[in-house]
Amino acid sequence: MKAIRRFTVRTHLPASIAGLGRLATNLRWSWHPETKRLFHDLDPAAWRRLDQDPVALLGSFDRARLAELAADESIVRRVAAATEDLDRYLTEDRWFQHESAGWEVPPRSIAYFSPEFGITAVLPQYSGGLGILAGDHLKSASDLGVPVIGVGLLYQSGYFKQSLSRDAWQQETYPVLDPDNLPLSLLKHRDGTPALVSLPLPGHRTLHAQVWRADVGRVPLLLLDSNVPANDDTARSVTDRLYGGGGEQRLQQELLLGMGGVRALRLFAELTGTEAPSVYHTNEGHAGFQGIERIEELMAAGLDWESALCSVRASTVFTTHTPVPAGIDRFDRSLVEQFFRAGLAPSVPVEEVLALGAEDYDGGHRGLHNMAVMGLRLGQRANGVARLHGQVSREMFRGLWPGFDADEVPITSITNGVHAPTWVSSTVSDRAIELFGTSAVAGPDWGRVWDVPDEELWEVRRTLRRALIADVRARLRSSWLKRGASEAEVAWTASVLDEDVLTIGFARRVPTYKRLTLMLRDPARLKRLLLDPEHPVQLVVAGKSHPADEQGKLMIQEMVRFADDPEVRHRIAFLPNYDIQMASTLMPGCDVWLNNPLRPLEACGTSGMKVAMNGGLNLSVLDGWWDEMFDGENGWAIPTASSAASTGERDDIEAAALYDLLESQVVPRFYGAERSDQAGAAGPSAASRDGLPHQWIAMVKHTMATLGPAMSADRMVQDYVTRLYRPAAAAGRVMDGDDFARARELAGWKTRVRSAFGRVAVEHVDSLGVSEEPQVGDELQVSAYVDLGDLEPADVCVQAVYGRVATEPSGSLDEDRLVDTSALELSPAEDLGEGRWRFAGSLLIDRSGAFGYSVRVLPRHELLASPAEMALVVNAG
Repeated sequence: MKAIRRFTVRTHLPASIAGLGRLATNLRWSWHPETKRLFHDLDPAAWRRLDQDPVALLGSFDRARLAELAADESIVRRVAAATEDLDRYLTEDRWFQHESAGWEVPPRSIAYFSPEFGITAVLPQYSGGLGILAGDHLKSASDLGVPVIGVGLLYQSGYFKQSLSRDAWQQETYPVLDPDNLPLSLLKHRDGTPALVSLPLPGHRTLHAQVWRADVGRVPLLLLDSNVPANDDTARSVTDRLYGGGGEQRLQQELLLGMGGVRALRLFAELTGTEAPSVYHTNEGHAGFQGIERIEELMAAGLDWESALCSVRASTVFTTHTPVPAGIDRFDRSLVEQFFRAGLAPSVPVEEVLALGAEDYDGGHRGLHNMAVMGLRLGQRANGVARLHGQVSREMFRGLWPGFDADEVPITSITNGVHAPTWVSSTVSDRAIELFGTSAVAGPDWGRVWDVPDEELWEVRRTLRRALIADVRARLRSSWLKRGASEAEVAWTASVLDEDVLTIGFARRVPTYKRLTLMLRDPARLKRLLLDPEHPVQLVVAGKSHPADEQGKLMIQEMVRFADDPEVRHRIAFLPNYDIQMASTLMPGCDVWLNNPLRPLEACGTSGMKVAMNGGLNLSVLDGWWDEMFDGENGWAIPTASSAASTGERDDIEAAALYDLLESQVVPRFYGAERSDQAGAAGPSAASRDGLPHQWIAMVKHTMATLGPAMSADRMVQDYVTRLYRPAAAAGRVMDGDDFARARELAGWKTRVRSAFGRVAVEHVDSLGVSEEPQVGDELQVSAYVDLGDLEPADVCVQAVYGRVATEPSGSLDEDRLVDTSALELSPAEDLGEGRWRFAGSLLIDRSGAFGYSVRVLPRHELLASPAEMALVVNAG
């Protein structure tokens, strides 16, 4: 019989163990080992069966079991101790409180917008790296005491669950989530009614959303949910799936995330007494409309457009995550216009909204609204997520700053990190804590790994590999049963993989540029590696393709069919439904992590960081984070073919290089000559008779010691605080003070400079002081004759830019291009009348070889964050 009504009954906990409720709903449990163990020990079998979900675990206990637990003195004591520890964690001063004590303008709070947050598998609101990064950002912000508030969407189905058909084709299912069974609380008014945010839609419709709160340690995460009775069926489905639906649904999601997110922050501040954020950080362009909502607030209060834009930009940080234009959300300009004509921001001119996202640069599409472009125009501070990605981003977006070299584009970089307490296996962290104390993996002192005996570290690695193999066998058996195999057909899965064999992992999303199937380029050669009788290799592979990506699904099918081959299936496994839970066993258990994207199309990639923190080594193309952190001793770099080659040629060259590295370096190092415990291995050397691969272990120790602090999300968040959040808070305070006086001043100045800058010209440049044979140390007297038109010298910066002259073929566009440049500011030396000025300075020749210089004029104002900010420059010549 089918139920005619369904509702969720909340667990009522006895007073002596009531703290379990708080412990279960604050997601700190997901990275706090003692709290995790407490829940495990309440019922180990149920904990495993319920996928380590504390809310589900407590909900599974009947009254009798709860009474038993309440009468167990040891459990009561542990609950009390864990609750006290949580209270202390939530209230004590941490890094941020100490660091910011002397700051004149510390950020009150930072609003962090992201379309997905990967915090724990219990809250499946993520698809991949962007969400995992966002989750780690919140966790480290909590650990450091940084006052962050997360803003996202609550998806009714989250991301899809992946399974395989019998013929190895990816299949997607979308289980419906019940928020009442998730670690969430509904934001309510004081009368108990749900707090709603609302956005007007075309056709006189309205999109309403309720706001759920998740507690990520000290960080509140606000998730907007459109599945409310006040909406029509179409509006209710706006937040049905992460990255689902077509362009119009995606646009509504991003309007709700950005504009609705700001409204949710206002509600949250009103209902909880929390201070309004002083910094707004958009994690990729999806939340860009948050800036429009804040401009609307200011303009509705009487500020003009330019002043409101100056105010909002000053306190906004934008992070771009994609190195390819195809990865950016772009909407039909007419669709965006249609939604804003419906009254989304009635005080804001629609033309100005459209101008922010316009691709009005060479190569741009005039009919599209680009969310990353809007993010850059709304954020005074912007960054990529690795050093190389910063370079790629500056090149990709240089069209927004015509006249500037790519390295002058105002996009910096902060390299991503991973949250060590989440991603370091308990096997590693427990032993590290025993040896070195409670801060062993959470703190910076990873160098203590050198004090661990080789045999102990090697046994830890075997333990992690053993756990991975057990997990692989269980998942592989389940996958084959779901594909339609009988019990008799899956017996072989019980002996898949070997705990003494070199284990290589590869797991990530499956767009084509990540090249899941590069390892299959020469199947016969791969088979030889897998089946070598003395020194075999085994592979564990996982990954999801976007439901609409047919090419990605074909790659998965090719990989699975290879792994299904009875000849090799004991040495290679493809695991469907890659998620946080799988990663927590897969990454620590791999000896080597393989990453082979087409360089430079990987923004950062953090999975290899998680492997390294657990004592694995990386085998990767020099892309993303690996490009800056590879040092020759912490893994291997796969050589990159010329970008001028075709994709097929690059795949052939780089696959061959991958096989060569495995055969000549990786495999021999793992099965070293000093080892005697492997069948067929050479006898022990004179230097080592204990059978351990000491060179391999030395690489592991070096990797953990040097990369541990560098890969930490704590380091990443500290970088954001000191390099971006702190100056953004200070700039925002200046702009908003004294009834926005400085914002009005800057807006007026920008308007005046923009209108007059077209008349600025460098008329002539003179130089004196260089002999026919100039030498290093000579001084060059430079005079630049500049027509400023209606501007004053105080409005501009006149620079002599000098450096090495690139040697390019005659007639090349880059002929005589300056590289490795420095800039000398020239001072106003003579008023020549009618807006003409002579600027002068002394330039020191500081290098030999081909040397050159030029002169340019830039706008200058103390409230600009970068000389290139206004994208205005006049170059000589």
